[in-house]
Amino acid sequence: MCLSIPAKITKIKEGNIAVAEVGGASREIGLDLIEDAKVGEYVLIHTGYAIEKIDEEEAMETMKWLREMAENLPDHNEVH
Repeated sequence: MCLSIPAKITKIKEGNIAVAEVGGASREIGLDLIEDAKVGEYVLIHTGYAIEKIDEEEAMETMKWLREMAENLPDHNEVH
C-alpha cells in the first residue's frame, strides 16, 4: 500500500521542480511524473514526486481524513 499526501503547488522552478504546501509547510517536489502542472493546482505527492493532479475538494477531504486519523492514534506516552 502506498500513501500519498495532497499538496498545493505554490511555485514552479526550473528543472521540473515545484514548491508545494503540505499541511502548512513548504517543500520541493518533482513534477517529472505529471504533465502541465500549474501554480494553484493540487497534486498527490509520494516519495517527493507529484504523481497525480486532484481537485481542491478531494485535497481538502483527504487532509481532513488524515488529520482525523492522526488525532485518533493512541498516545504512546500513556502508561497502560
